[in-house]
Formats: sequence, C-alpha cells, structure tokens
Amino acid sequence: MLTLLGERPLGLTVSAISEEMGTHRAGIYRLLKPLEAANLVERRPDGRFTLGLGLLNLAANVRSRLQEVAAQELQELANELSCTCALTIRHGEDGVVAIVQEPVVSRMHIAYRPGLRHPLTQAASGLAILAGDNPRPGERPEITKAREVGFAVTRDELFTGASGVAVPVLGPEGRATASVSVVWLGVNPDESRAIEALQACAARIMAALPKENGERLAQPISRK
Repeated sequence: MLTLLGERPLGLTVSAISEEMGTHRAGIYRLLKPLEAANLVERRPDGRFTLGLGLLNLAANVRSRLQEVAAQELQELANELSCTCALTIRHGEDGVVAIVQEPVVSRMHIAYRPGLRHPLTQAASGLAILAGDNPRPGERPEITKAREVGFAVTRDELFTGASGVAVPVLGPEGRATASVSVVWLGVNPDESRAIEALQACAARIMAALPKENGERLAQPISRK
C-alpha cells in the first residue's frame, strides 16, 4: 500500500486503493488505521490518503543503517574481487552514489567519488533499482531482463570501457531504495563469480536492515 501511495503523490481514496489492490474496502480501512496512527499515511480533507511525514524518519534511520552496513560489506567485496564496488541510493528519478569502496590491492581499477548522480535509466546501478519496481510502459529491455534474473549488466554507460553489474537493495516497504554494484575495466574473465558474490553481499545488507516495526528484514546472513 505504501508503494502504491508513493506512486500517487496526489493521494488516493479508500475506494481507489481498494480497486488498485483488489481488496475489500473494510480490509483497506483496517490497514490504514495503524498506518495513520504511526503517521506513515495522512488523510487529506478531501478524504484522499497520502504518504505521511513519519516515513521521513523511517527512511532516515534505514538510510543511515544501510550506509553503515554497506560500507563494510562493499569493502570486503572490493578486496575479494579486486574491483571497485559502490552503493547507489534512489533520489527521485536519479541515482546518487553514496559509497565507493576500492580494492586495497589490484593491478588496475576504476576510481570515482561519492556524489556522482545519474538518471536511474542509465548504468547497471540505476537499472537494478528500477528492476525492483513494477514494470513501466516503455522501460528499457535491460530493466525487464534485470527484473527476471535479479541483476543488471551494462557496458560503456557511465565510463568508456567500463562494465558494471548491480543488484537491487529493497527497503522496509519492499521497494528498491538502492543498489550495490561492481565495476571494472574491459572484460571480467569471471563475471558469473562477481554476480554471485554481489547477490550474496546484497542479501547480507538487506538482512541487517530494520523493518517498519524495528525488527530486521531477515536473519543475518553470514559469509561462507
């Protein structure tokens, strides 16, 4: 429901929510009551419901925890793969690089700074975030494929000669709020290993994030 309201900034009536979700109005009222009490949704004077300001605090807590967990995980992954790894966070229709971790030892790797911004429709990191959403009309075929296989792959998009793989990171409401990625120059002789390691990294990060009720999304996943 929160994802649905997030896609409708002008708000929705109970009847509209009921129709969109295929749930009886009585069930929608039961769902809205605790969300409104927690300030996660707000009722407008015209009866429409919108996202509430309480989500800002929730998002801030999750983002802080996300970056804390991702920093260590991505550094270990960068060292393991001898490639640069990054965390990209959704900001509207753009992706903003929040963390970049370079390998301690490598023959050659890409270096760039946090703060890099690009459209979500560009680069593996952006496509992976969009792959965590519902399909959009006219979306890139690469996004559709990423949704099917669980990761996005691009070449020569942000940096000439660079390739990247990214996996979405889901937030408490089940929407992709970020992605983790690996980038390298030229052709990676073991791309499948990089994808597998990145998926495991994303799973560990998501397992450490809190849910809306303060619990974790899942049990922590340890490294093998």
